[in-house]
Amino acid sequence: MHTLPQLSYAYNALEPFIDARTMELHHSKHHQTYVDKLNAALAVHPELASRPLDDLLAHLVDVPEDIRTAVRNHGGGHSNHSFFWTVIGPQHSAGTPDEELTQALIRDFGSFENFQKEFNNKALGLFGSGWTWLVRSGETLSIITTLNQDTPITGGQLPLVALDVWEHAYYLLYQNKRADYVTAFWNVIQWSEVSARFARTNA
Repeated sequence: MHTLPQLSYAYNALEPFIDARTMELHHSKHHQTYVDKLNAALAVHPELASRPLDDLLAHLVDVPEDIRTAVRNHGGGHSNHSFFWTVIGPQHSAGTPDEELTQALIRDFGSFENFQKEFNNKALGLFGSGWTWLVRSGETLSIITTLNQDTPITGGQLPLVALDVWEHAYYLLYQNKRADYVTAFWNVIQWSEVSARFARTNA
């Protein structure tokens, strides 16, 4: 049985950039629903119980057709959110990318500022609900978007940064001002965690 991961910080720890009420609803209601519906789908095929979720998402074609869409949607929602909670956190511990990641960003985007600009543009240009990601494919970093709860894992890409741009992630505080939410996001990225993930991909 998949379970809702506990956050390492309080719901109000990201204020004023992400408010406590949004965090509580996002984590305890929206994410919990993905967990519950994923478990319900997998209960139909108990032989899948021992397979890690990311393995299922990376090989969706092998998931039985009768639950494939549910695993894609609810499994993706569970995986995406579980990742998202780890790369955001309190402002005082946000920090900056380490030297290794900074140099990789400069190599692939020209500068850190260009990376931020491209990431913002991708997030603002995403129509409807979905996610914006910094991913690694081989030696290359790139910025992509996915619709709904699709995950880069399905395409064989390794996520490093995720931004949830579903309206439920920001609407209570920012209403229709997605641009303000995207700008605020840079204050809560936990660069120490992102840098550590990048370093692990080099190991």
